[in-house]
Amino acid sequence: MTITVRPAASTDLPGLLALYGEFNPDDPPLPAQAAHRIWTNIAEQPGRTVLVADLDGTLVGTADCIMLPNLTRSGRAILGVENVVVTQAQRRTGVGRRLMDAVMQLAESTGCYKVQLLAADEQEVHTFYRACGFLPLAQGFRRYL
Repeated sequence: MTITVRPAASTDLPGLLALYGEFNPDDPPLPAQAAHRIWTNIAEQPGRTVLVADLDGTLVGTADCIMLPNLTRSGRAILGVENVVVTQAQRRTGVGRRLMDAVMQLAESTGCYKVQLLAADEQEVHTFYRACGFLPLAQGFRRYL
């Protein structure tokens, strides 16, 4: 069993869509043409890296990272992280930890001063992020459209 964490490629789109389907099972599937168009926009966006955890050719996890330019902190960027997903069958096997280690390496290699993410209000999720070195230091707010 070999897990490789790497930036996603266009050939990973079906696997990413399957992971996102597990993450949000109530969402209707994206039509193929829309998914390809959106992926192209993501892939061309400066500072955007979608990481995938590949287990012997099968995607088992992902984390979507975007570097946000910043005029404070001596101009050092912020790395925002969204859509962290590990397939149910691979949870508690180290996949999530490997993804978060790769997120931190990406942040450090690009000179970011912090990594920021929002987490579901579930104790298991909070325990995981604390184990990865994250601290709950702010109150998050959302307004869905």
